[in-house]
Amino acid sequence: MATLKEEKNKKNLKNQKSSLEKTEMLGLYRQMFLIRQFELACAENYTKGNIRGFLHLYIGQEATAVGSISCLNNKDYIVTHYRDHGHALARGLDVNRSMAELFGKKTGLSKGKGGSMHLFDSARKFMGGHAIVGGQFPLAAGLALACQYKKTGGVVVCFFGDGSTNQGTYHETLNLASVWKLPILFILENNKYGMGSSIDRVRAGGEDFYTGVSTYDIPASQVNGMDVLAVKEATKLAIDKIRKEGGPFYLECKTFRFVGHSLADGQKYRKSEEVKFWEKQDPVEKFPKWLISAGIINQKELDEIKQKVRKEIQDSVDFANSSENPEKSEIKEDIYEMRD
Repeated sequence: MATLKEEKNKKNLKNQKSSLEKTEMLGLYRQMFLIRQFELACAENYTKGNIRGFLHLYIGQEATAVGSISCLNNKDYIVTHYRDHGHALARGLDVNRSMAELFGKKTGLSKGKGGSMHLFDSARKFMGGHAIVGGQFPLAAGLALACQYKKTGGVVVCFFGDGSTNQGTYHETLNLASVWKLPILFILENNKYGMGSSIDRVRAGGEDFYTGVSTYDIPASQVNGMDVLAVKEATKLAIDKIRKEGGPFYLECKTFRFVGHSLADGQKYRKSEEVKFWEKQDPVEKFPKWLISAGIINQKELDEIKQKVRKEIQDSVDFANSSENPEKSEIKEDIYEMRD
């Protein structure tokens, strides 16, 4: 029979675990809501002319970034595509400096010279969004080779969309990662459309990609990318396998963007019924409802999170608006220069 002290210790451990689980759950929701509000603010300021160039929003796909990146440590790297705001914020990049970068201000992450598609923070091992379709694949291989060579124990997470799977760099990097047993987690964000082309128009073999990577002898799985907890669990299994056994892993997340490819996209290629179907699976709406129904959080706590996040986003817009533009004299700084 357990003593009174033992029973008390068990109860304390249970309470500590419950507290940790609640903190973690709230953190996942806060991150998703932060990304959603950030993207909505970006859309608003794009229409005001504060943000220029192309703007690719991550609205609808928040669960994939938050669930997967929550499994990483400070030894791990991230390299991603041009729809990079969600990944950057999930990795913990500064919200003010992220917004300032989109505004083209010198206080931005890339000093206002990168813009929406090139968020970057080497201190957090976030090695950029990349505007060239498929351009991130060779970089992921190089980073993974460095981790392997230096024996850091780090894993490289390479995010990409289904549209980039027709690029040569995609196949070349999968092959090399397998041959050299590179520690890369390939995360496909399959949102069904590469720009305005549906998968069935441009790919032989159907809508599921993960079954095709067996050609490269890479273990793979598929997960509901609209379920943040499912993504987190699948990512943890993949990361653990990479750290323990070495070599790459391929994770396909089935997700959906609720907005156009960019804000210049009229979305004539898909029906409103399809969008509405996926909107019913909105992780930013469904997850907090589940948290409340499960008794993990109450409405008051939820409202407090929303209020704080909305203020944080408004502060970031104010910061960006009040920041200075880069000087014309700085145009040749931070670039390679050819010398005789």
